[in-house]
Amino acid sequence: MPKTKYQEVIFTILMVMVMVYAMVVYNIAVDKGGMSNQIFLMAFHEFPIMVTAGFILELFVVGRIVPELAFRMVTPGKDRPIAVILVISALTVCFMCPIMSFIATLVFQGLSADLIASWLQISVRNFPMALCWQIFYAGPLVRWIFGKIFRQRPTKETATAA
Repeated sequence: MPKTKYQEVIFTILMVMVMVYAMVVYNIAVDKGGMSNQIFLMAFHEFPIMVTAGFILELFVVGRIVPELAFRMVTPGKDRPIAVILVISALTVCFMCPIMSFIATLVFQGLSADLIASWLQISVRNFPMALCWQIFYAGPLVRWIFGKIFRQRPTKETATAA
């Protein structure tokens, strides 16, 4: 896990890129009625907009709120590392999913009388995917990549979290 501001920025970039790309692919696939190889390429058109929004939101807003809330429920060093990771991951999705869904609804569907209804529908559709993707795939992948980049030696705590 990040120990410096620089590491926090790198971790955030990695996590946002992995989460945003997967969620953009997912949303395009749902909108098109199914998955195809073309969707992986189509996702790169929306990617720059959504990754920029996600990075700014995570680094300056959600990334400040989530630890405060999470550390009311769990205590790093006292609770099992996996519990800390799961609480932080779940809370991050609880904030990021509806906000990013709103941004996507606004950017790609525009202002309309159905803005709130469309946003709620997209948020409800995205939430289970975002939560599962974060906990089971993106989180472990990004922590593994981050560990390789910064060559963190496993400690008893980090070894039991993996």
